[in-house]
Amino acid sequence: SVKYEEVYLKAYSNVLDAKKQLNAYFEFYNLKRPHSSLDKMTPDEFYYDQLPQQNKVA
Repeated sequence: SVKYEEVYLKAYSNVLDAKKQLNAYFEFYNLKRPHSSLDKMTPDEFYYDQLPQQNKVA
């Protein structure tokens, strides 16, 4: 995903620019972008949704 949605579409001016833009993409990917494999939840939502279930099992 990151290659096709970010890296291949951008021409970074330098390493610092690449780091900044990739960090912004990862924030978007994990916090705002729904994933079909996670039942349309973001990875962040999915992770925190699983925490109460893990605590009950432990």
